[in-house]
Amino acid sequence: MPLNSFNLFLHNKISSFKRTIYVDSDKSISIRSFLIGAISQNISYVKNVLESDDVKSTIMCLKKLGIKINREGTGSYIIFGKGIGSFNAKKNIELNFGNSGTLSRLLIGLMSTTPNIEVKIKGDDSLNKRSMEKLIKLMSEFGAFFFPKNKINFPLKLISSNMPIGINYKAGVSAQLKSAVIFAGLNSFGETSIVENERSRDHTENMLLKNRQVIKIIKGEKKYIKINGRKTLRPLNIKVPGDPSSAAFFTALTLLNEKSFLLIKNVGLNQTRIGFYKLLQKHGAKIILKNLKRNNNEVFGDIFIKSSSIKPITASKKYYVNSTDEYPILFVIAALTKGVSTFKGIKDLANKESNRIKEMQKILRQLGVKSFASSNSIKIKGVGMIDAKDKKIDVPKLGDHRICMSAFILGVLTGARTNIKNFETVFTSSPSFLKIMKILGGKFEKKK
Repeated sequence: MPLNSFNLFLHNKISSFKRTIYVDSDKSISIRSFLIGAISQNISYVKNVLESDDVKSTIMCLKKLGIKINREGTGSYIIFGKGIGSFNAKKNIELNFGNSGTLSRLLIGLMSTTPNIEVKIKGDDSLNKRSMEKLIKLMSEFGAFFFPKNKINFPLKLISSNMPIGINYKAGVSAQLKSAVIFAGLNSFGETSIVENERSRDHTENMLLKNRQVIKIIKGEKKYIKINGRKTLRPLNIKVPGDPSSAAFFTALTLLNEKSFLLIKNVGLNQTRIGFYKLLQKHGAKIILKNLKRNNNEVFGDIFIKSSSIKPITASKKYYVNSTDEYPILFVIAALTKGVSTFKGIKDLANKESNRIKEMQKILRQLGVKSFASSNSIKIKGVGMIDAKDKKIDVPKLGDHRICMSAFILGVLTGARTNIKNFETVFTSSPSFLKIMKILGGKFEKKK
């Protein structure tokens, strides 16, 4: 077990609370800020960056690719952009993406069409198990090569294309694959065309929008994205808002905890990220999104949450694309809400940091909560709020931050004796999670 690893033990129910908090900064925007800043002209400034393990992995990889990045203070960075197609690296240098699926897919997109790139790529144990088949197929269309041939998971060797040509791509629910194609298209000859049938996260497009010579978006029944390759990008000047996915866990805790309310300040409220909140509002949750403002094509504001009586949840597949990271905590809400909740269109949960369908079923089963899953849906027979002091929740080492956070919330709400192994994985996305839980009155023990 690495020196910084620890297990977390819980055995106390949380009391009611009335608080105002700030959550960790948005991971998606933080990672994209560094990647886009690196390939832009001149100097980019990014403030309120999430200083998590995934973002640190991003900075380390970019530095190995010849990008100069200076930290000016807490969460404040200067990126010395070298322009599109400017990465350079020693032959066979190793890039480690850590736990970050976002970093791996997006940076591979950038490297695949940068000439003379020949690197070894890998992640941690969890990321190395995840299938990269779709990404490999897409980047191969741009002319990149991956070795060993027919291997679909890390570690791999990437050899970039020296003559990349734009492609046509029909996007699915994955914003990471869509962004990888956008990034690969930036340094390709001709036009890269993307048709988006289901609207996924659009942070990449938003951050590129001021470069009208590079990106064109046509919205209608479907969304069309056109990328004109081999142009120059203007530098960024961004302040990153709070992460709505991190805020979701504290939202769930407040909704299910008696006589509690919470105000979460300055959270990113992009329409492609708030499916979790809309879904719960539809089922009786007292959630108000207020003080909405816009900056750098992104909406942000405050979230007000009050203890609520939730009805069993029915989530059609349309909710999945806009609340992917929140499904484990939605399963917790369903388990503690009396009645049968149904979630459809969730097959991609099986290829996250863990198989989140199966792992959440195992956790809920330990509290006597029954569930029935197919490859693309799950029904959870909720038992309502229970006192589970006589029950145990054991979470093995999975390398999945969202599973760890969901199990924590389940433990403090029910009082179950909870043991979560390798809880440090939460720091990949939410380094302030435990600090905020202390503020709200959560009690826990850390053990090496």
